[in-house]
Amino acid sequence: MATEDDDPRVRRLGQYIRLQRQMADLSLRGMADLTKVSNAYLSQIERGLHQPSLRVLQAIAKALDIPPDTLLAEAGLLSKPAADPAAGPRSRTEEAIRSDPDLTAEERDALLRIYRSFVEGRSPGA
Repeated sequence: MATEDDDPRVRRLGQYIRLQRQMADLSLRGMADLTKVSNAYLSQIERGLHQPSLRVLQAIAKALDIPPDTLLAEAGLLSKPAADPAAGPRSRTEEAIRSDPDLTAEERDALLRIYRSFVEGRSPGA
C-alpha cells in the first residue's frame, strides 16, 4: 500500500503549512486549538504523512490568515492563478508580506492592513 508521504505534493503542502505556522509564531497546539483538529494530526500533515480534507485545509487557512485558494493551490486541489495583470502584483505583494520570516505576526498584519488601505479603490494599473 502506497502512503501519502510518497507524494511530493503532500510533503510540499506540509512544509508550506509548517513554514506559515512558524512565521505566524503559532505553536502546533495553538493551531490545533484554532482549527479544532488534533495536534497529532496537524503534525502528520506538516510531515507530509496525510493529505488533509477540504474542511481541514479551510480551517488551517483561516487559522494562518492565508487565503483558502492559496492553500488549496499548494495542496494541488486548485490550479495556481495565472499571471493576471490586474490581480498579480497585489497578490504577490501580499504573499511576500505574509511569507517574510523577518516580520512578526503582528507586523505582517499591520503591513497588510496598511498596504490594503493604500490600494483599496484604485483601478488596476493606477
